[in-house]
Amino acid sequence: MDAVRVALLREVLAGTEWPGATRRFAGTLRSSVLPHGGGLLLVGTEVYEPWHLAAHLVDEAAWSGTPELTPTLVRHRILPGDPAHLSTGLGRIEAARRGETLLVVAPDAPDAGLLSRVHDARRAGATVLALGSGDRDLDALSHEALAVPTDTDLDLDTVQHLVSAATGENALPTPRTRHRFRDRLSRLADQLTSPPPTRW
Repeated sequence: MDAVRVALLREVLAGTEWPGATRRFAGTLRSSVLPHGGGLLLVGTEVYEPWHLAAHLVDEAAWSGTPELTPTLVRHRILPGDPAHLSTGLGRIEAARRGETLLVVAPDAPDAGLLSRVHDARRAGATVLALGSGDRDLDALSHEALAVPTDTDLDLDTVQHLVSAATGENALPTPRTRHRFRDRLSRLADQLTSPPPTRW
């Protein structure tokens, strides 16, 4: 979904909770990932892999100039011959540590094995975010959760579009430090004191 379609979708949803809710969730995701230079793990349930969200986050990372938003897709099943970027298994969640972020996309209830791994990742210091149907056990393990109830007009795919778009467009500005000010001042002084260019 391109930026124009996202803008139209937000226009249609104006007056509902969704534009604000997806931006808040995206802001939490961004503020969890950027200060640590990346470390975003993305996992679905045994029957649902969030390929679509992974692709959109890769695009947003490139378009916004924030490569830290590029996720590692963690998969329940890896087949022989799968390329390296699609060969990260569930053991990666068990290895998650402080400074990393685990985003769980769950349109259905996660199984006990995944919940146990998410619990271990959180206990090890990883930030856990959940996007899905509002499963009580998963939400209890999460630092932040965005539920998409089944009785709404929106589906999870649409909400994922809104979240990924907001994640990229809300990139944090580079802080202006004294060092940067000195660099600009130094360049200005060089320009003012340098001789005029020679004309041929």
